[in-house]
Amino acid sequence: MGSWAFVGGFVAFMIVWAIINTVTKGWDPYPFILLNLFLSMLAGLQGAILLIAAKRQDAIAAALSKHDYNTNVAAKKDIEAVLEINKRQLLMIADLQEILGRLDPAGTKKS
Repeated sequence: MGSWAFVGGFVAFMIVWAIINTVTKGWDPYPFILLNLFLSMLAGLQGAILLIAAKRQDAIAAALSKHDYNTNVAAKKDIEAVLEINKRQLLMIADLQEILGRLDPAGTKKS
């Protein structure tokens, strides 16, 4: 019901219905009470179909949100691990700079 082919076919059907029942003494003379009944039933079905589609889309959005949350939690753990490694490396560099600061330019210990 959500395509242009359906819309075009439905409009063509209604036009044909109106022409047949206006020109001839058809099964549903003007004001097309039977056609109105069918249109009312179609409107009721479309409302239900739209609600079903909306529920399905909500379920898909909820699943995507949960996946995004899980991805963010995993990324946070990875980032925290990288930051801890970086912190340890900075401490090691500071220790190396301290050791190098105690050496004279020739590479021997200063007294």
